[in-house]
Amino acid sequence: MKIAGLTDKNYVHTVIRKRPQDIHKGDCGRVLIVAGSKGMAGAAVFCAKAAIKCGSGLVMLCTKKKIFPVIQLSVPESICIRWGKAKKDLARYDAVAIGPGMGAGRRTRKILKKILTQYQKTVVIDADGLNAIARSEKLQKLVRRTRAQVIMTPHMGEAKRLLGNSRLNDLTRLQIASSLQSYYNCIVAVKGAGTLVAVSEHEAYTNTTGNPGMATAGSGDTLTGIIVSLAGQKLTAEDAARAGVFVHGLSGDLAAEKFGEYGLTASDIADFVPFALKELTD
Repeated sequence: MKIAGLTDKNYVHTVIRKRPQDIHKGDCGRVLIVAGSKGMAGAAVFCAKAAIKCGSGLVMLCTKKKIFPVIQLSVPESICIRWGKAKKDLARYDAVAIGPGMGAGRRTRKILKKILTQYQKTVVIDADGLNAIARSEKLQKLVRRTRAQVIMTPHMGEAKRLLGNSRLNDLTRLQIASSLQSYYNCIVAVKGAGTLVAVSEHEAYTNTTGNPGMATAGSGDTLTGIIVSLAGQKLTAEDAARAGVFVHGLSGDLAAEKFGEYGLTASDIADFVPFALKELTD
């Protein structure tokens, strides 16, 4: 694998454009986000909020019933749904995200198995979704064989668990991305300064936005929301991953210009997504 180029404004302009006047909600994507648990409602909030701010027509948030009130107060534009109802017709969703704040236990494994065996569009897997896969050889096989277009978004710790490699510190970011892409046969965004998105066994792209202030709790959850939103808006998995990483970083840069890097929060990043998109489409 080699670094084929940069993800910059020139590229993102080709995949994110100004919307036509006659667009309606159905054209903007129906996405399903499976996230959150007791004590981790924030992860679901950040993910759903970012997806809505990124332009999704409808965001269905599948989570524990106990935290429905938190979601409905924090992100009233989203619709709360139980897994029992969501799984009945997965094909109705234009893209699916799973993992933030779920825990890596039996419930997460069951949901992942259902999605990976039955869903055929773009699936974004982050956080505890990745941790569950790292612990299960059966799920690893499903990721490699699924008909869905999978995007994994690990930070370095999650990458280490996914590879089962105790010598990860000896590998470069490109080697890590290459190993993950090759083993799991999916698109991989290895998060960090200059996030690297491996789109095939031959090519990876370095992102050009972002700042140190984005190293904060919940930042990765907002990235998941942005990527699944763009995938739901009919971008290919490759374009959704690359453009999503860029928009996420640009949102953080715009927020840092106002608040500085030390006080930057995940909520700030989500709130500045519309400004990033405005800058790109203008």
